[in-house]
Parts: sequence; structure tokens; C-alpha cells
Amino acid sequence: MFAGSGSKGCAFWGLLIVLLGGKMLGKKRAYGRVARKDSRIVLRIIILASVLLLIAAAVWLCYRLTRKYVRNSNSVSALYNYWEEGDNKKVYEIADAILDRSPLHNTARTMRGFSAFKLGFAEPDDMTQRQTYFDRAINDLRVALQTARRDSVGQTEYVLGLTYFHKDKSSSFHYYADLAVKYLEDAREHGYKSDDIPELLGLSYADLGDTGKSLESFTEALLIRESDTLLYNIAKQYFKNGDGAVAKQYLVRALQMSGDDDILIKSHFILGQIYTGEKNYSAAKSEFESILEKNVNSADAHYGLGVLYEQQGDMAKARAEWRTCLKLQAEYPAAEKKLSEIR
Repeated sequence: MFAGSGSKGCAFWGLLIVLLGGKMLGKKRAYGRVARKDSRIVLRIIILASVLLLIAAAVWLCYRLTRKYVRNSNSVSALYNYWEEGDNKKVYEIADAILDRSPLHNTARTMRGFSAFKLGFAEPDDMTQRQTYFDRAINDLRVALQTARRDSVGQTEYVLGLTYFHKDKSSSFHYYADLAVKYLEDAREHGYKSDDIPELLGLSYADLGDTGKSLESFTEALLIRESDTLLYNIAKQYFKNGDGAVAKQYLVRALQMSGDDDILIKSHFILGQIYTGEKNYSAAKSEFESILEKNVNSADAHYGLGVLYEQQGDMAKARAEWRTCLKLQAEYPAAEKKLSEIR
């Protein structure tokens, strides 16, 4: 019995070992297949990444070569490219080259006008060069308007008005203020919008002596953005219009918010004149002295003090102040007139 049982037991254990060995071998084979599959996936990923990298490099290289070609060519694409970069000198040169071969090219004509304005605006010291650029801008933009697309008319008129405005400010007399008004108003009529248009119109109407329209435009500008310069200009128009009380309100606000000595000095001067007219002499003197604290050589302050002393009946002091005024500024018509009246 025991011998039979032993042979059966050996057979059982042998079968079990065979089965387990088969399973182990199956697992090894399965693991091998998985490993080979994983390695193929990794290889494919590497190949795909390499291909994508090569494509990206090729695209970048093409972009660089195309951009270099465009930048080096006198083309409309190059024109816009340099315009976006703010290189106005290059825009001017490329537009000039295009117009040499195609004089009726509206885009080149417009862009040369735009860039000429910006180049002129960037020349605050060389007035001859500044005016030359402005004249070129005016000529180009007026010609461009004759064949401009409807959607570009407003912008072209705006830049033309802007050019006339700054040309007017660069001139000894206000010969161009009316043209600045014309083209800025035309630009608005054709739907072009820019936050600075109301203030520019206010200044231009002021130069034309139209106080009503100037104040109307300045008030519109004030709704967009309040600034010390704008407040001063509004006050100046009210003062010219004989409304000192309202002018004072704007001047006080300008003085409170300004850090610009030029605005501060001009605001103190008008306030001093208003107080002198109101016979508030101590307040007037304080305003003129505030100017001298900032600029001891202010001809305006000495002229204002002269008027103040004149109204107080102290003509000796008045004459002394007006003479000082003329020493500081040889051509000061108001002081010259005062001295001539008392000789």
C-alpha cells in the first residue's frame, strides 16, 4: 500500500512541477513580449519627436529666411514690418523707394507721410529738419487722400490734422491752426476716434481766438482724461473770456495736481493777474513771489508786480519792476507800453 502510494505521490508532484514550470515559462514569454512591445513604443516616440523637432527647425529656418528677405526688400510687407517695429526712418526709406518706381502707390504714399510726421515730431531741436519732415508729411497725406480707401480716410485725416497742429506750434504765428481744425474735425466725421482729438481741437480753436469752441472742446477732453495741462488751458480760456472766478477754480486744481514747473509758473501768473484785478494785492503778490522762488529771472513775475504796484499808486516800484522785466526779456511789449505811457 505504501509503495503504491509513494509512486502516485511522486507522479502528482512531478505533474505539479511541470505545470508550474509551464506557467513560469509562459510568464517569461509574456514578459518578453511586453518588453519588446514597450521598447517599440519608446522607439516610435523617439522617432516621432525627432521628426517633429526637424519640422519645427525647418519652419523656424524658413521663417527667419523669409523675414530676412522681407526686411531686406523694398516691399509693402517690409514697410508694415518696420512700421510695427517703430523704425520710422526705415519705413520712410522703403516707401521712398517704392514711390520711385510706382509714384501712384497709395500705401507707400500714406506710409511715407505717416513716418515723415513721426520723424519730424522726433526733431524738437532741429527746427529746419522738423519743418522739412512736416512739409513732406502734409504733401504726401494730401495726395494720398485723393485715392485713399474709405476705411483709411479718417486715420489719414487725423495724422494730417496732427501734422498741421504741430507745424503750427513750431511756427512764430498761427498760420496752420485752421487746417489743423479742418482735418481733425474731418477725421471725426469719418468715424476716426482718438482720445487726444478734443484737446487738440481746444488748443487749435484757442489759437484761432474762438474761445467758445475752445472751451467746448476742452470740456469734452476733460471727460476723457483730466491733466494739469488741460486744466491750465481751460483756465486760460476762461481768463481771456473775462471769467476770472471760474478760471481760479481750474487753476487751483492745476496747481494741486501738477509737478511741472512750467505749468505751476504759468498758473501762478494768471492767478496773480486775477487777484490784482480783484484788488486782492496780498494774494497777488504771493502768487508772483511764488514764481520768483522757482525762477528768479521770470520776466512775467516782474511785469505782474509792476502792475500791482501801479494799482497801489507806487509808480517808482512799478517802473523798477518793468525795467527789470525788460532786462530779462528785451522784447516784452506790455512792459514797453507801460513805460512809454508814464514818460
